[in-house]
Amino acid sequence: MSYAFFPGCSLEGTAWDFLKSTKAVARKLGIKMPEIEDWICCGSTPAHQSDPLLSLALPAKNLLAAKGETVAVCCAACYSRLKTANHEISSDQLLRKRVADVVGADYDGQTPVAHFLEILVNDFGVGKIAEAVTKPLKGLKVVSYYGCLLSRPPGVTKFDDPENPMLMDRVLKAAGAEVIDWPHKTECCGAGYGITDVSIVKQLSREILGMAKAAGADAIATACPLCQLNLDLRQGAIEEAAGEQFDLPVFYFTQLLGLALGVERKSLGLKSMIVSPKELLDSRGIGV
Repeated sequence: MSYAFFPGCSLEGTAWDFLKSTKAVARKLGIKMPEIEDWICCGSTPAHQSDPLLSLALPAKNLLAAKGETVAVCCAACYSRLKTANHEISSDQLLRKRVADVVGADYDGQTPVAHFLEILVNDFGVGKIAEAVTKPLKGLKVVSYYGCLLSRPPGVTKFDDPENPMLMDRVLKAAGAEVIDWPHKTECCGAGYGITDVSIVKQLSREILGMAKAAGADAIATACPLCQLNLDLRQGAIEEAAGEQFDLPVFYFTQLLGLALGVERKSLGLKSMIVSPKELLDSRGIGV
């Protein structure tokens, strides 16, 4: 089982712990994900807000470099941009030609793109994940937070149920966690407004943290670097402004799965988390 891995800029920078834990999980499960050679930035939000053609050319360059292999992605923004490029290029011949002129080669928009959650559930299988678990997340109550990019627009990403995705839930249940149902799975955390208007992020993220706490969660699991940053890094400031106490560690789902697979804590980047998970994990006897 092998994929062409596109890490993207976030996983090479602020979300290095997502990259580290993803590689650790892939090794444990025997999933091969060599990085695409000479990959470049997908353009993320800045490109599609400033130059529509560039926002397609950048992902197309990476998809071409995959040479027909299914591209594995972890970052929600990268996933969105790669899937959008495929959707638009494959359905518009004139646009396809314009992109080809920019990147110097024709790309047909047909290279498959799969999020790591899709690979784990649809390709590897939750049954095999459960069999590989050696240290189940017993007694850990978690809510799965997908954010707003993975499942939207549904006609483009085709990622699970757009209103009630379950892929992460299934992975974490296979890992032994108690996954709590809640209504904020796909609510926006404020995303890039953390740069231009932090008050919006604080308001939206407070609602997510508050709902997770009200649902009885011990922690939040996410699949988006920006969501993790907003809910974790800003949690203290949100608590201070709201006069509330959440104390909710915000994990990448790969960190939790890694613990269940027997990967050592130090190999999963847990010390990078602002809201420390140590007390919680120690109290549940999870990890070493």
